[in-house]
Amino acid sequence: MKIALCQINYHIGNFEHNVAQIIMYLNKARDNGADLAVFAELAISGYPPRDFLDFNDFINRCNRAVELIAAECKGIAAIVGAPVYNNTGKGKRLFNAALFLHDGKVEHVEHKALLPNYDIFDEYRYFEPGRDFHVIDYKQERIALTICEDLWNVGTDPLYTFSPMEKLELQCPTLMINIAASPFNASQSAARHAVLKENVALFKLPLLYVNHVGAQTELLFDGGSSVLAADGSLVAELAYFEEDFLLVDSESLKCGGFSGNSTDSSRIQLIHDALVMGIRNYFAKLGFQKAVLGLSGGIDSAVVLVLAARALGPENVWGVLLPSRFSTGHSVSDAIELSENLGTRHDVISIEEPFSAIQNTLAPLFENLPFGLAEENMQARARAVILMALSNKFGHILLNTSNKSEAAVGYGTLYGDMCGGLSVIGDVYKTDVFALAHYINKDRVVIPENIISKPPSAELRPDQKDSDSLPEYDILDEVLFHYIEEFKGPDEIVAMGFDKALVSRILRLVNLNEYKRHQTPPILRVSAKAFGMGRRMPIVAKYLG
Repeated sequence: MKIALCQINYHIGNFEHNVAQIIMYLNKARDNGADLAVFAELAISGYPPRDFLDFNDFINRCNRAVELIAAECKGIAAIVGAPVYNNTGKGKRLFNAALFLHDGKVEHVEHKALLPNYDIFDEYRYFEPGRDFHVIDYKQERIALTICEDLWNVGTDPLYTFSPMEKLELQCPTLMINIAASPFNASQSAARHAVLKENVALFKLPLLYVNHVGAQTELLFDGGSSVLAADGSLVAELAYFEEDFLLVDSESLKCGGFSGNSTDSSRIQLIHDALVMGIRNYFAKLGFQKAVLGLSGGIDSAVVLVLAARALGPENVWGVLLPSRFSTGHSVSDAIELSENLGTRHDVISIEEPFSAIQNTLAPLFENLPFGLAEENMQARARAVILMALSNKFGHILLNTSNKSEAAVGYGTLYGDMCGGLSVIGDVYKTDVFALAHYINKDRVVIPENIISKPPSAELRPDQKDSDSLPEYDILDEVLFHYIEEFKGPDEIVAMGFDKALVSRILRLVNLNEYKRHQTPPILRVSAKAFGMGRRMPIVAKYLG
């Protein structure tokens, strides 16, 4: 049997787009002689549809979309993911389903059994778990069809109490197909390959895996759909971060002996490509074209400017330099040089006048109090007012340039440098921001060397450096990683060799500044634990406070 893997960039709730793309790829598969075309989990609705699933109208539109696609399944079958009503009279009102379409109708339905509700996943909020499992007989194959998490209950510490594939194995399948919506993080590709290979080793069957690609706000899907032969060898892997199509013969997969290539991209390259895709899709799916951001002459805004220019085209990115009385001359000249290297528009608007006006307005209340944090924040908020005015007037989305290290410890100003419509590097630690800058410069100097080499500074008071307020970033980032990504407590981190007082200070800052992170723009997710929808922490808690 010839099977087409169709890796598509879906758009949540955009049924016209999703149906058109599915039918286009279905026709391409048929034209190439395919017997079966396979699409991803919840392809009809896009993933994750979240509380749209509570609307009957939304589910009814999904059903009508399925009917349109089924009508095109003449001379070819399709597997497509969609939410469907639970008509059993018990449990939640919906199933997360994989539909087998053939001869103009839905011939078979499999329900997802293992519903993740950790990190960014919240599927048990909406769906009833599937409990009945049946292979699909088609073209001399017996297909064991599963949905994403249904294959992940492997290893020495399984999360669930049973495995759908163990149930399906009793029916003597000849082929496994898994449709997925597996979001990207920088270590996900290796974990995914391990899970797929472990399933092949357990069940001694070929496996076809089809994933989403594209960005849905903060969630990035990398694609990487894969084909594994019965001996566990990788036959093929589809592209990362772009749509792709592959035709395979199921019979050839039962022998093995292949040596297909998986991605050999570096971690930093993957993060770079994911962020570029994330920016591009966020703008396209919202119907925007142009971005504006504040250029400080520092490394964070420099990296964001490059990523935005690569995602949207330099003609669609506007960098605004907003120097104050504390800005150094080289910060302005470095930012201008960067903009000229990229071919982006730049303008210089001094904040001296609005900052002085705010100072004068508040002088009777501040009396003779010393210059301090309030004055620093006034500068950041003056910049934000100007940037948001430009955003409103010209219809540009303001890009936020805060990094994960700063966001973690609250080193940023609410309604100032923390504002924006999208946080581009809010899930990238400062040390990785430097790594991104070096990656960007690997072929030619794009980011001026002075931006990379000079000590980071907010330039909100004379001779200010980040290290005046924060530990050195290589130490800070390591402590943050152990706490945020690895859930290690203070004693565990201290036992790794870190100073106890330093660990206590850092973790206290993380918890104390939770209220700030609840008020930030959506953050493009590139780690296993990003701030935002996948990390749910109380604001007024006392833990380590």
